Formats: sequence, C-alpha cells, structure tokens
Amino acid sequence: MSVARSRFPLSLAASLAVVALLVLWAFTVGRFPVAAADVLRAVWAALTGAASDLPRDVDAIVLQVRAPRIIAALAAGAALSGAGAAYQTIFRNPLVSPDILGVTAGCALGAALAVLLSLTGVAIQAFAFAGGLGAVVLVIAIATAVRGHDAILTLILAGVVVGSALGAGIALAKYVADPYNQLPAITFWLLGSFAGVLPRDVLPMLVPLVIGLVPLALLRWRLDVLSLPDEEARSLGLPVALLRAIVIASATLATASAVSVAGTIGWIGLVIPHAARLLTGAAFARVLPLSLALGAGFMLAVDTLCRAAFATEIPPGVVTAFIGTPIFVLLMAISFRSRA
Repeated sequence: MSVARSRFPLSLAASLAVVALLVLWAFTVGRFPVAAADVLRAVWAALTGAASDLPRDVDAIVLQVRAPRIIAALAAGAALSGAGAAYQTIFRNPLVSPDILGVTAGCALGAALAVLLSLTGVAIQAFAFAGGLGAVVLVIAIATAVRGHDAILTLILAGVVVGSALGAGIALAKYVADPYNQLPAITFWLLGSFAGVLPRDVLPMLVPLVIGLVPLALLRWRLDVLSLPDEEARSLGLPVALLRAIVIASATLATASAVSVAGTIGWIGLVIPHAARLLTGAAFARVLPLSLALGAGFMLAVDTLCRAAFATEIPPGVVTAFIGTPIFVLLMAISFRSRA
C-alpha cells in the first residue's frame, strides 16, 4: 500500500472531525452568541420532534437563521471543490476551476437579468441556475460544431469565448441598471454571500447538488482512466465522449446549484483539490471525498469568519480570494519540491 493511500482514511477522518467542530462553532458565534449546549438541545429537539424548553429567540436563531446558512455554506464548498476536482481530472489541467466552461459567468448574468426584471428571492436563484446551465450548453454546442482535433482544448477555448461574452453581458447589465437599487443588488450578488439563505432555499439547492455529485462518485474509478490521453482510454474500452459529457454535466449541475444560491465565490474549486491531492495522492476515488470534506469545512470557516469577526459582514468571495492566493502559492511550492 502506497503512503498516499495509507494516509487517506486518517486524512478523511480528520477532515470530517474538523468539519463537525466548525459546524458547532458556526452555530455558537455571531452577534447573538448561543451556548454550545443550547445549540445541541435545539438541534436534538428539532430532529426528534420533541418540545424545546429553550427561549423562542434561541430556537429561531439556531434553526431558522444559522442552520440554513451553515447547510448552504457546507453544500456550496463541497459542490465547488468536488466539481473542481472533476474538471481538473478530465481536462488534465491542475489550473482548471469550476468556472472554466462559463458556468459561473452564466449564473451571474442570469442573476443580473433577474435583478433588472425586478425579481427577488427564489426567482433570482432560478435565473442564475438556468443561466449557468445555459452557458455550458452553449459551450458544448460551439465545441461540437467546431469539432477540433483536440476535444479538450476545443472545450476550454469555447469556454473562454463564452465566458468573455457573458462577462460583457454582465457589464452591460450593470451599466443599464438603476444605480440606486438594481446596481447595488447586482454588485452584492456578484461578491457572493450566504446572508440571505432561508430554510426554503436549502432543499432546492441540495437536490441538484446531490444529483450532480452522485454520478461523480459512481464514476470515480473510471475518471482516473479518463485522465489518460483519449486514444489510451479508448483502447481500455472506455466510452470517452459519453463519460466526459456525463462528468461535465454532473460537475456543472453541482456548480450551478452552489453559485445560484451563494453567488460567485472563487478559488475553492481551484485550491481545495490541490490540497486533497497533496494529502492522499492523485487517485480520483480518494481525491473526491477528501475534496468534498475540505471544501465544505473551508467554506464554512470563511463564512463564519465573515459574519462574526468584523462589525460589518464581509462577502466570502472577497475573503476566499485573499486566503486562496497565498494558499495556492504554498501548495504549488510544496508540489514542485516534492517532484524535484
């Protein structure tokens, strides 16, 4: 058994333990602190259906305010990191992130259009979700029509082109938006936030996320073969085009579900899979579950810091960029030294 494989159970167990501690911490801190014992009592009463003996405001803060936000942060971090790991594997490029095919830009443009139409709440999320999926469909349609010699390179170039066009659409939407109401709403959404997550938002986010991640888990062994050159993968009996389409669709669905609720939050899908590979090797069967755990914990830690460490809540997308940049540089240095 290799050293990387032997480290996997311990790394995963440690990551899940840290996530559990972060969840408890996120419940307790904020402008209205709640004791850990009260959090556990409120959650236990909600799970068992028993009557709670806690004050009504404590129950409301734990179950109606913080619980949906914590679940959304965990789900978004897991979705972005899992999708990033899948994209990096099938595109054979460690610098690929979930927005490589324009899904993030599509979600942003959909949300901007919803704001311009004076829509709110679930409607903005629906427009963002549809925009992300539509962007990837457009990328695949362009790549199919062009039919380049290198299918992966064609997809990436099509994603760059579509992403650039969608970015121009976002800029135009901001230009024509009402500067007093619509423009701040668009800007705030683009920065990313979990502040507006309500209990009714959790299920619509989790359903497409699970639908997207399940195929990645089921195909985890074949993705390692898919990372080989197409000719070698076909010689091993792998339907390369079909599997690549399934993986892209699944990762896109998971990404769109996260971005439609949380807004544009970068770096997680790029940095977390690198950390997972350093801990447990390059096998996707080990990288995926570890990426999910690390991504969920990282996103929750960032969101909790954003709302608890400062007088005014800071958008998590800004913090992930500040934290992600030095972490990525450090991971690159460790990776290059290990290969030397």
